[in-house]
Amino acid sequence: MFKKTIFMAIAATALLASPAFADGDGAKVFKKKCKACHAIKAGKNKSGPSLAGIFGKKAGEVKGYKKYKGLKGSSLVWDEKNLDGWLKNPKKFIGKSTSMSAKLKKEDDRKAIIEYLKGI
Repeated sequence: MFKKTIFMAIAATALLASPAFADGDGAKVFKKKCKACHAIKAGKNKSGPSLAGIFGKKAGEVKGYKKYKGLKGSSLVWDEKNLDGWLKNPKKFIGKSTSMSAKLKKEDDRKAIIEYLKGI
């Protein structure tokens, strides 16, 4: 029983200490890489659409945002896999030109942003 408790404590510590899941990392990455173009407040669009509640929704359909270029009429749904591909290289992911030019090369940054977007 003692060994099992120690193992569970070590596993939990490793998971919580992981860069992708560290408290606040997603917010920090968002602020550094995304905030200039995107808001997290519903209905507040900037040069890019608001990302409030985006996880699980169809791409290219944020209410009140009309500047879609590459995602207009898309059938994509923003899940972990699609967000990861998009954040890694938007143009390559959708196969055509898009307004988003930023790329998140670091997997930990992409995971942190995805977890952050799930919660807003």
